[in-house]
Amino acid sequence: MLWENIGTMPLWLNEDDVRTVLSMADLISAMRSALENFSAGQVKQPVRPFIEVDRESFFAVMPSYAPTIPALGAKLVTVFGRNPARGLPSHDAVILLLDTGTGALLAVMDGRYITEARTAAVSAVAVGLLAPAETNVLAILGSGVQARSHLEALPLVRHFREIRCWSPTRANRERLAGESKLPVTPCDTAEAAIIGADVIALVTASSEPVLRNAWVKPGACVISVGACRPYQREMDPALVARARLFVDSRAAALQESGDIVLGIAEGRFTAAHVVAELGQVAANPALGRREPQQIAIFKSLGLAVEDVAAAHLAYTRALVAGRGLRLA
Repeated sequence: MLWENIGTMPLWLNEDDVRTVLSMADLISAMRSALENFSAGQVKQPVRPFIEVDRESFFAVMPSYAPTIPALGAKLVTVFGRNPARGLPSHDAVILLLDTGTGALLAVMDGRYITEARTAAVSAVAVGLLAPAETNVLAILGSGVQARSHLEALPLVRHFREIRCWSPTRANRERLAGESKLPVTPCDTAEAAIIGADVIALVTASSEPVLRNAWVKPGACVISVGACRPYQREMDPALVARARLFVDSRAAALQESGDIVLGIAEGRFTAAHVVAELGQVAANPALGRREPQQIAIFKSLGLAVEDVAAAHLAYTRALVAGRGLRLA
């Protein structure tokens, strides 16, 4: 409990505050712990409820209580797929952090950056557990904020000799490559980016498959971050059926992930095709890849405990650093 440190005035942390106090390396460690706690049944949270505004826009509420941290709170998030064409972020969010002893409001903070950074940190956990020990080529499909955060996170857990990127708009993929601190090669086609890649990060806004089964070499690790609604896909269903499949939450994946829900509906596989949750693999790495030639897929939907754990870390770091604004 932290109430003794704050009196009665909650703290407001804007995006700059959150960026300043959260490092990607610390987030990777925090996300691994949060995932382990979740899969061990030590976290209380429902599958997030959605309100669909239209087929490209929704609002979700993501509450979580993680007594082992201890942290209690919720993220309110909107995803509006048409926003990039308006020059606006597709995702926006705010996180409320509550005291676990009194229920009092501890902090309100910007959740857009936390969503961006914790998603990449979870992908880094997955790559650390599921990718081959010897990796050479990273391919990223997508060129938005998630592409940038994954470019920061994934090289922290594997060394890549070559990094490639592709997105449908040439100017966007060239901008991503030009702005990166690491050498990144923009590719003219998705296939050119994927062929021979050891790790593939799908961070697209596509609702149709952008990754073909034939492009993925044996032994590759695929991280799928997009397509978070049950009618959306970003992977070839034949690839999902071929691979060893891991998720962040089995319950959420069987409701929210079109790559999984549609595959089951089409009779390509059953719910048992999901091998394990990532938190289970973190606790027992033997659940991961069994053979060097196996393809591993991690389907990431995002969990409330990830947001609340990241918010708690940001809050405690902000207290030490003297960041944020007290709200009367």
